[in-house]
Amino acid sequence: MQLQRYLNHSPIDVVFKQSKDDFVVNELPLYEFSGEGEHLVLKLRKKDLATWDAIEILANYLKCSPREFGYAGLKDKNAMTIQHISLHRKFEDQLKDFTHDNIKILETTYHNNKIKIGHLKGNSFFIRLKRVGLVEKQKIEEAMRKIAIYGMPNYFGFQRFGIDGENYKKGKAIVEGTLKERNRNLKQMFINAYQSYLFNSWLSRRIEISKLIEAFEPKEIFQKLNLPLEEIKRAKKQPHPFKIITGDLLSHYPFGKIFIIDDLEVESQKFFEKDRVPTGLLCGKRVKKSEGFALEIEKEFDVQMQEDGARRFAFIFPENLESNYKEDKNHMELSFYLPKGSYATELIAEILHKELS
Repeated sequence: MQLQRYLNHSPIDVVFKQSKDDFVVNELPLYEFSGEGEHLVLKLRKKDLATWDAIEILANYLKCSPREFGYAGLKDKNAMTIQHISLHRKFEDQLKDFTHDNIKILETTYHNNKIKIGHLKGNSFFIRLKRVGLVEKQKIEEAMRKIAIYGMPNYFGFQRFGIDGENYKKGKAIVEGTLKERNRNLKQMFINAYQSYLFNSWLSRRIEISKLIEAFEPKEIFQKLNLPLEEIKRAKKQPHPFKIITGDLLSHYPFGKIFIIDDLEVESQKFFEKDRVPTGLLCGKRVKKSEGFALEIEKEFDVQMQEDGARRFAFIFPENLESNYKEDKNHMELSFYLPKGSYATELIAEILHKELS
């Protein structure tokens, strides 16, 4: 799907290719490991392997089930990644002789519990762009400057939708009852892809609305947007290019409770100050819906399903954004930190103003 990019510039024509040399991910754990307990924690460096590939290699070596392993998040295959996984310490002696061309155990320690999905703070990234001339360098630096100020849309990346990008269609068919999938893991993956597709569609629509509010006078567009004139006027005064509207559900950032907007002017200023963010719907059961004008937009992307729903940050704020230009090679090296659940490829897509795949 073609997503709305909130930065206003033409596509930047450089080369970005995910590989172990040009895409490095370093996972930051949610907590410090205690150094004691029955669980062995491995700090792994792997290349050209998805997390599950590495776990299967280790499980085959140890002659145990992959379910013995705990991990905080799935990491890209086409990359060099450093992450922590856990298993029972009874396997420690067997691992002392483990070697593999694409996996290196950097450190080991112990902890009281198994690492579970979500047990990470975020990820630090190193990315190299190629064929970057001086003009492209300036455009990239300007895009990064704006992202440092305003943050970036928290789209799900293309990885979420499968190799052909169409896993969400199978999820839609499962939800509608026209397709059955007996494999529970595959069924879950397809439905999650459909939830992600609906979220991305909602976020793209909200960015489109925000850009119209920025570009036109309220009297010119309030009927087109089906929003009251006073609502458009209040939105236009907001300092952030992503406009929050009456009825939006916000969350304290980077974590905290979700709440309904009380004072639009106050909350929009706090959003600009990175103290809170609007949230979008991952549709399903047991999830709070937005209200008022925000709900009227959200309803278009809300589908009834048996899965549990959730709220997801509409925007996130990358940290430690840095760039290093290698003029002799026409390379540009970027480094940054993102909170868990967000995609480095989406930051690159925002900077370059084009879809990646």
